[in-house]
Amino acid sequence: MAIIWRHSALAHRHAEIGGELEDWNGMGTAWFYDHTPERAKADYEAIRTKAGLMDVSGLKKVHVTGPDAAYVIDRVTTRNVEKIAPGRSTYASILNSDGKFIDDCIIYHLAVNSWLVVHGTGTGMEQLTSVAAAKNCTVLMDDDLHDMSLQGPLSVDLLAKEIPAIRDLAYFGIMQTRLFGKDVMISRTGYTGERGYEIFCRGKDAVHLWDNILASGKDMGVRPTQFSTLDMLRIESYLLFYPGDNSETFPFDDEPCGDTLWELGLDFTVSPDKIGFIGAENHYAAKGKERFKIFGVQLSDSMDQMEMFARVMHDGKDVGVITYGLSSDLNNYSVAIARLSPEVAKAGTKLTVVQPDGTERAATAEEMPFYDVDKSIRTAKG
Repeated sequence: MAIIWRHSALAHRHAEIGGELEDWNGMGTAWFYDHTPERAKADYEAIRTKAGLMDVSGLKKVHVTGPDAAYVIDRVTTRNVEKIAPGRSTYASILNSDGKFIDDCIIYHLAVNSWLVVHGTGTGMEQLTSVAAAKNCTVLMDDDLHDMSLQGPLSVDLLAKEIPAIRDLAYFGIMQTRLFGKDVMISRTGYTGERGYEIFCRGKDAVHLWDNILASGKDMGVRPTQFSTLDMLRIESYLLFYPGDNSETFPFDDEPCGDTLWELGLDFTVSPDKIGFIGAENHYAAKGKERFKIFGVQLSDSMDQMEMFARVMHDGKDVGVITYGLSSDLNNYSVAIARLSPEVAKAGTKLTVVQPDGTERAATAEEMPFYDVDKSIRTAKG
């Protein structure tokens, strides 16, 4: 039984529109406003064509401050933090001593000796706390800090009505400002593959900002979107979800859980030539020893949605499993993230997807992302 021990100040707003608060990372989160396919489709298409507002306060926001803060983050994560200037952020991985993935995060450099590490359901905070012991550094989880994600092509137009300078905020940039009269930090980040922004605020200001954003965007078609929409958006944008795409959900038959960055396709999160982070030696030693590869699968002649745990076959041999699938009328394809044997993880490989009910569908292995392949949408300027 899940224990919800964290509270979003927006919980009553979600309840008012039918939100069912289910546990995510210890917080009651509005996974669904209703369970109909129509709602799911409308929320997905709103973010892809207009904009949607989502409460993602269930992310853990961890302040790391003090003279040794940069050392602690550098030791725990795969990024060279000396390259992150104040006012910038970056995406990073966190490994255990075996060189296996245990969490991902965004590192925000707020000011000299002041950082914010935002992570999901893994043990990133525990790693930070352990390394910070006996260092001149404070690690503080901040549950008053709420996080709203405004994502979609019209998000910049909505925010620009109040903050004209938002148009100049670069991808992964940070802005300390005021929105609708309240103090906020806005970062040009998100988990959708669209141009979008995350708005960090005090808990006492969350409802005011939520209401004003939706009121300001109403005539633009901006709407509150349920948390489960992220699964639809992330699939076609090659954004992984821990532990949903990992061996914690799809365990190996004969060895403990734990995936390498080479297997997950997250090796790009390691800064060039970086050493000294937890698990570094075992990470580098694992190169070329992939047991599987995260790769894309696309149905060849069907718009059926590939189901979680569907098996993937090649020449009569079981070569993998579907983690999450999406059928998109908007983009006219059925695509999925899969864990495939390395020998078939090559674009164009002919595959057969066997759904849990036994239905078989022709498919091909494909490179990801499926959407915004060159990332020109999410990084657009102006």
